[in-house]
Amino acid sequence: MTGVLPSQTIRHLIHTGVIAADSPVLDNQVQPASLDLRLGTRAYRVRASFLAGRGRKVSDRIAEYEMHAIDLTAGAVLEKGCVYVIPLMERLALPQNVSAVANAKSSTGRLDLLTRTITDGGVEFDRITAGYHGPLFAEVCPRSFSVLARAGMRLNQLRLRRGQSVLDDAELTALHARTPLVNGPPLISDGLGFSVDLRRPDAHVGYRAKPHTGVIDLGKLAHYPAAEFWEDVRATDGQIILDPGAFYILVSQEAVTIPPDHAAEMAPYLAMVGEFRVHYAGFFDPGFGHGSGQGSRGVLEVRCHEAPFVLEHGQVVGRLVYERMSDTPDMLYGAEIASNYQGQSLKLSKHFR
Repeated sequence: MTGVLPSQTIRHLIHTGVIAADSPVLDNQVQPASLDLRLGTRAYRVRASFLAGRGRKVSDRIAEYEMHAIDLTAGAVLEKGCVYVIPLMERLALPQNVSAVANAKSSTGRLDLLTRTITDGGVEFDRITAGYHGPLFAEVCPRSFSVLARAGMRLNQLRLRRGQSVLDDAELTALHARTPLVNGPPLISDGLGFSVDLRRPDAHVGYRAKPHTGVIDLGKLAHYPAAEFWEDVRATDGQIILDPGAFYILVSQEAVTIPPDHAAEMAPYLAMVGEFRVHYAGFFDPGFGHGSGQGSRGVLEVRCHEAPFVLEHGQVVGRLVYERMSDTPDMLYGAEIASNYQGQSLKLSKHFR
């Protein structure tokens, strides 16, 4: 069947060698509709971001742009503002009818840790063509904080699909009629629109990354005092002004639901709505917000670009694109697995207490 491949199919692909790795793939890498990818033992500091390009290998481009190599075996600091290319442990031998898309994991995006997947012959970030045979690489660029990373850590994830599975507006409307996808009237236009919540208790609506902080060890959970790395953002009359170059954590006004037989991906809204981006970690797994019956808020990772911008309560800032699963996963987000962000509201990454 066409659709996003579920956990049980991902395990089958591992068993048959379609997904292979230098070190055996671990059971807990498999998510309801994706596979966590692991950093390899070496990182290459490069002069600039790049794509391999048709007919070219990433390893050749690394040799062209490399400044120095870093051993990640015992851990090493990836410095803020620098670009690194890291071979991943996993590699693919995809069938001709299976393609893949990658995305940063939730905690990666909430640290403003820009992470994109590149492949041999690739002409797009995070998009892997059907039938691809070869290695996988992560391009990692810490934007707000320097981080300590080790081999085996998981910054991004892979979603595999067979055929075309994206719901059009009519199908999405019908799905909402059967299973409410949002706590209120849906805004459906090329996906399910969502807006920003800037009328929260005490006017505390988000966090802004501090510009000069210490290093974050990605292996330490619930460890760092939030106040050392973030400042509170408070709204005035349901408005905030985004500063160019600053990074914010905000939250959606809507609580959304992903039914067990669907998955979703967050996409940025049209650029014409303002000089900012809302989208770093975009995968929503089957079961997200489903178990409670009330949905879960979407956390928004926001970076302002060229000019200060007034963001107002209820402004539409992004959309969720829903896809069919080829089969219902044998594990769901927030149910059979530990899920850090089920039932979330405004929440920083799991590294902060």
